[in-house]
Amino acid sequence: MSETLTRRDFVKTLSSGAAMLALSQLLDAQEKDKPKTRPNIVYIMSDDHAAQAVSAYGSFLAKVAPTPNIDRIGREGMRLECCFATNSICTPSRGCILTGQYSHVNGVYTLADPLDPERPNVAKHLQKAGYQTGMFGKWHLHKDPTGFDHWTILPGQGVYHDPMMIDKVAGKQKHTGYATDIITDLSLDFLKKRDPNKPFFLMCHNKAPHRPWQPAERHAKLFADMDMPEPDNLLDHYENRSQAAANAKLKVGENMTRTDVKEEIPKNLDRDALRKWAYQRYIKDYLRCVRAVDENVGRMLDYLDKEGLSNNTVVIYTSDQGFFLGEHGYYDKRFIYEESIRMPFLIRYPAEIAPGTVNKDITINADFAPLFLDYAGQPTPADMQGKSFRANLTGKTPAEWRTSMYYRYWMHLADHNVPAHYGIRTQRYTLVFFYGLPLGTSGSVKTPTTPEWELFDLEKDPKEMKNVYSDPAYAQVVKDLKAELLKLKESYGDSDKPYPDLIEVTKKYW
Repeated sequence: MSETLTRRDFVKTLSSGAAMLALSQLLDAQEKDKPKTRPNIVYIMSDDHAAQAVSAYGSFLAKVAPTPNIDRIGREGMRLECCFATNSICTPSRGCILTGQYSHVNGVYTLADPLDPERPNVAKHLQKAGYQTGMFGKWHLHKDPTGFDHWTILPGQGVYHDPMMIDKVAGKQKHTGYATDIITDLSLDFLKKRDPNKPFFLMCHNKAPHRPWQPAERHAKLFADMDMPEPDNLLDHYENRSQAAANAKLKVGENMTRTDVKEEIPKNLDRDALRKWAYQRYIKDYLRCVRAVDENVGRMLDYLDKEGLSNNTVVIYTSDQGFFLGEHGYYDKRFIYEESIRMPFLIRYPAEIAPGTVNKDITINADFAPLFLDYAGQPTPADMQGKSFRANLTGKTPAEWRTSMYYRYWMHLADHNVPAHYGIRTQRYTLVFFYGLPLGTSGSVKTPTTPEWELFDLEKDPKEMKNVYSDPAYAQVVKDLKAELLKLKESYGDSDKPYPDLIEVTKKYW
């Protein structure tokens, strides 16, 4: 600003009869000096991308399968260590992210439930606040998106190669190429055609690295001559664990198909040998899919740099939930266990977030929508159950911030034989109640399972290998955690009153 109207000058004008003009000039000058307070938001979310497969998290795969572009977001911003899904399965997690609500509130309990198009969501709120909104890639909420000015989505799960996609205006169109590349192309096209005078909210949703793990042709031979590192508990035999853990049908090798491993499965291998054999084939294809995701994150970051948008754009990379990469001998998710519920979350916003920082506060996917609205200068609607963690990202965690999170998986025994359960995860413990009832939810198997409990001491047993629920040394811990679990359950309005069978089971097994 070439000229500055000082307070003394302003006072002098009061006696000159030009007070109104002076006041107008002062306000204009102050407005010009204000930094932009409504940043753009780029939200990149992949499907089933485990934190262990993001090298910034330093897992056993970090050195052999680096993700430099995703890591860049954390290096130039912050990495969240304790970001969790409230219901670790694709459709419910997406519903939660959009609405800021748990499944029992937004109605998306299982993979079979649609998100009601009439329900408020974060995109609708941002539209009303003047944001341009776009959604490209995997939607997986059964009914067409609402709240977006532009969208092009995969039908259902979609396919990796030459996918059919549904556009808001043009309808069904077949695209040539690899899905991850195409989704980024569409997202960049949205940015190129935007109104530069308005902020934007972009959701770029990759299909990868969801099963059946089909990589781009350019990555087909990646890792071909390598033996990939294995997790320490690949050969878990489930001693001192629940029947739920032992009976789950998401075991590497044993519960895989030819489509998963891309060749005939040997019939002459014992359980452990088969698990090791299948793991190598599974993890290589999974990480090949991740490689394309990382490349396309780099394309997005390069575009923002080139257009001078990086400083005033919040960039987030995450996944719709976690995923097992051979831990406990598993693939897939669903369980309350660490690898399943833990979401990678890296965020960059130079105006507020210090580079290279790490946050260990417990955040949940219901918090994402309130965060977006906070950046847009909008209040959190009363019907949202999450909280904005904007202050946490600047190192100023509110004193009343949560120290535990409530988890609930509803889709009883479907697909992978994981019983319905709910539980609590604190900074030190995970307590879970496998109540084992379908409760009339869509897609659940009607057969009940025997209720049981697990407790893990994450400080002593971070890999959750020993259930200490029945250990007398943890009796008080169990009592305290159950009280906290009920408190959380009640605070979110998750009542058992509609489910008499669950009330009876709880009375018997609590």
